Amino acid sequence: QVQLQESGPGLVKISQTLSLTCTVSGTSITSNGYYWSWIRQPPGKGLEWIGYISFTGSAYYGPSLKGRTVISRDTSKNQFTLQVTSVTPEDTAVYYCARDEGTTGHYEYWGQGTQVTVSS
Repeated sequence: QVQLQESGPGLVKISQTLSLTCTVSGTSITSNGYYWSWIRQPPGKGLEWIGYISFTGSAYYGPSLKGRTVISRDTSKNQFTLQVTSVTPEDTAVYYCARDEGTTGHYEYWGQGTQVTVSS
């Protein structure tokens, strides 16, 4: 069974770096054909795709956050990570990791999400 679990601090200070980890079990993040995504949902808003890291290790970012976002992975731990730099209160959201089936936007497996609040 494929499972994803987000972890990291729930509170980040303004201008600092938001760092989250997604731990994957039941499959390898290097398995052919899958893309490991970060998605967030600000309060009262819809889901916003942040970016992904592919099974080959190549990262791709959405345009709104590409200048502040790094997605990396640690294959030995079967984890991938999210870093968002220079955060503001607008980055407050529930953050999810999810597996994309190819790059189709079909997210079969999701983590349960983790709340991150940005404050002074």
